[in-house]
Amino acid sequence: MSDSNIHSDKAIEDAEKFLAVQKRRETVTLAIRYTILTVVGLIMLYPLIWLIGASFKTNTEIFAGAGFMPVNPTIDGYAEGWQTSTPYTFGRFFWNTFLIIAPKTIFTVISCTLVAYGFARFEFPGKKILFVTVIGTLLLPNVVTRIPQYLLFRDLGWLDTYLPLWVPSALAGDAFFVFMLLQFLRAIPRDMEEAARVDGANSFQTLIYVVVPMLVPAMISVALFQFMWTMNDFLGPLIYVSSVEKFPVSLALKLSIDTAESFEWNRILAMSVLTLLPSLVVFFVSQKYFVEGISAGGVKG
Repeated sequence: MSDSNIHSDKAIEDAEKFLAVQKRRETVTLAIRYTILTVVGLIMLYPLIWLIGASFKTNTEIFAGAGFMPVNPTIDGYAEGWQTSTPYTFGRFFWNTFLIIAPKTIFTVISCTLVAYGFARFEFPGKKILFVTVIGTLLLPNVVTRIPQYLLFRDLGWLDTYLPLWVPSALAGDAFFVFMLLQFLRAIPRDMEEAARVDGANSFQTLIYVVVPMLVPAMISVALFQFMWTMNDFLGPLIYVSSVEKFPVSLALKLSIDTAESFEWNRILAMSVLTLLPSLVVFFVSQKYFVEGISAGGVKG
């Protein structure tokens, strides 16, 4: 065998050893990375895991330790917590929550889409001033507008109704969603819209039949954000809704806590788990569209 063949075989062997070492190193690095991510993920999820486990414990066992596994599992917290201390069950409060969330989410998607489309595709006097004004509202803390809004809705006779929670959304009162949809629209080329106009479609038809189908991921993201924010909203209903029969679940949970007497934590935790379920289910079912809408909305065309 010639020297050249020997050197060639040795080079191939060295290359194979190098690739094997590199592959082994990458495997170890990947294993360490996933181990760290798993540990961090479990640490972050542990409060939620503990909440679910504690909802099946007795009130005494909850304070016996930090473990999440119940020694003697029981569903008494769910059965008794569902009944509440009022004439109404938690089913009534979930229905009230739906009556707030459904119109608010629908109104938000429709109104913010219309406003974002107007800013993205049309030129009109004062456009820049109006856009700066809309975006400027993002800088205002909610606490600054609470009192003026309350006085306005009081004078309109809307207190103890859901109108103060619905109407601002119907008028594109959430500037964040307008900006989010506007960014998405800027990433969409206008070729198809111009083709639709050549075929005789007006602006509204172009929006409905051409733009909206491409906006679906962003609109789903808007709906998800509004759904979760409204589901978690406590201060809004607390300010405007005073009748117990109209309380959403966020206020109903507060009814379970009476500082003057001892209360059953397992009931509160059980109802907290049920309150979290709709948000978790909706998020995981629509996660694909949510991620797609967020990522696409951040790209400028």
